[in-house]
Amino acid sequence: MNSDDLKKRLKVFALRIIKLAESLPNGLTGKTLANQIIRSGTSPGANYRAACLGKSDKDFLNKLKMVEEELDETLYWLELIVESGLVKVDLLNDLINENQELLKIIVSSITTMKRKIDSKREIVNCK
Repeated sequence: MNSDDLKKRLKVFALRIIKLAESLPNGLTGKTLANQIIRSGTSPGANYRAACLGKSDKDFLNKLKMVEEELDETLYWLELIVESGLVKVDLLNDLINENQELLKIIVSSITTMKRKIDSKREIVNCK
């Protein structure tokens, strides 16, 4: 998957999160969870775009780690929404699966970038 495809996928994910947040009940719990998941569920796309503009490999890596944290936090809010009974799990399974897949992609990218940085370090140390 190239960076443009991932950008699009993260944007679609963010839009799905927005629709979910809009569908939550208007009570205190629904509003609170909606605010939390909107913040965490829309920021991975923005942070990934920022990562792609990174000034260095280390900058890119640090921004990818932010994407990882936000996706993990979003998964937490999705779990709370289900476990609190606000939305049935079968209605959120696809969104939860997409969240987990995006998280795997980002973790894989982080691992690759760490290897790249480490290999550059080894080359410098050999000179």
